[in-house]
Amino acid sequence: MANTILNPTIIAKAAVRILDNELVMAKRVYRAYEDEFAKKVNGYDVGDTISIRKPNQFTVRNGAIATPIQDVTEGKLTMQVATQRGVDFKFTSAELTLKIEELAERVMKPAMVQLANDVDRAVMAEYIRIPNWVGQPATGLDTPISTFVAFARGAERLDQFAVPQDERSAVLSPESYWALAGSQTALFVNSIANPAYRRGEIGEIGGVATYMSQNVPTYVGTTANDDAATVTGTQSTTYAAVQNTESVPGTMSLITGGWGATDLIRAGTVFTIANVFAVNPVTKATLPFLQHFTVLADVTAVASAATLTITPAIIPFTGSEAFASTNAAAIGGAAIVVAGADSASYRQNLMFHKNAFALCVVPMVKPPGAVDVARESYKGLSVRVIPYYDGTNDVSNFRLDILYGTKTIDPRLAVRMSGGAGTI
Repeated sequence: MANTILNPTIIAKAAVRILDNELVMAKRVYRAYEDEFAKKVNGYDVGDTISIRKPNQFTVRNGAIATPIQDVTEGKLTMQVATQRGVDFKFTSAELTLKIEELAERVMKPAMVQLANDVDRAVMAEYIRIPNWVGQPATGLDTPISTFVAFARGAERLDQFAVPQDERSAVLSPESYWALAGSQTALFVNSIANPAYRRGEIGEIGGVATYMSQNVPTYVGTTANDDAATVTGTQSTTYAAVQNTESVPGTMSLITGGWGATDLIRAGTVFTIANVFAVNPVTKATLPFLQHFTVLADVTAVASAATLTITPAIIPFTGSEAFASTNAAAIGGAAIVVAGADSASYRQNLMFHKNAFALCVVPMVKPPGAVDVARESYKGLSVRVIPYYDGTNDVSNFRLDILYGTKTIDPRLAVRMSGGAGTI
């Protein structure tokens, strides 16, 4: 039987399915925001933005009297779909008579592997917005997660923050994945032997679907970990003041001092403040550990002072504050303790609920004047293929594009994990 001549639609169908198969982290996060963009009529343009409502929170009344009456305060986040990535390749007319199976193996799979890794890296780069970090290394050495006890610290922290127990996932670096897999072989012999395990999935451990990805990012610590940094003046905020800032419950500026004269405090730096404890977001009970904060943008100290953009915002529980994140304000002079060692590198393994992060991939516009444009969607992914012909060399060039955006929706639903015994 003669081979079917391949066209852009066949290529796009193969590409989008290979892309879906190659994703790891991106397949475990919230994907329904594509529907918001489907409301448009004239395609999907780079820079399109949607608003996302923050979850409401409330406090419980004691007794029969309906007081105080609580306002329904809906904050919002914005999500922008502005990341365009693509792969460009060409075929001779003779090559276009290949079977799709041959084309997929030789060309499409390598191209889609690159795009899938790009998307996964973009989702995992959101780690800088996650304040909770368990098992911090006590020294400058990175420590893989090699035991169930170390792995379970992540699940414990999610439980302490009342994170739903369904749809939890963990994505581990190769070092932690194989160290943990080695420790679990005696307990999970059947899982270790099955094909999914060999593809990079241990299976569920403690109700957490566990995967490996080489795209787990590495955080390089701030140069200021050994400094005696402190809070400058008593500081806190209210939900009304931060309800429309990024993150949940919000972000705020924290004025600090006591760093080195020109220290660099990097985005992703995690720290605690003396006597500022975390609270359960549902019960508002004070938790038995200090609240973790993360820095959202690089800051270089000036004369040992630095104003940090942090999340969560310091919203003390006063007895009726539904969106409280801490038990108290940060008092002037309170010590700041930074996780990790000066300029040390740490892999940022993540455990998270599906709703912690969002990925939105939207169909791209079919440009006016372009001929034979193909656009295929599959399981929330969309790939566009546009051919253009080089008649001199009898070569068909193809450009393959995707358009997507990523967002941390609720950082309380995720936790960074290391295998060390250190705490802050």
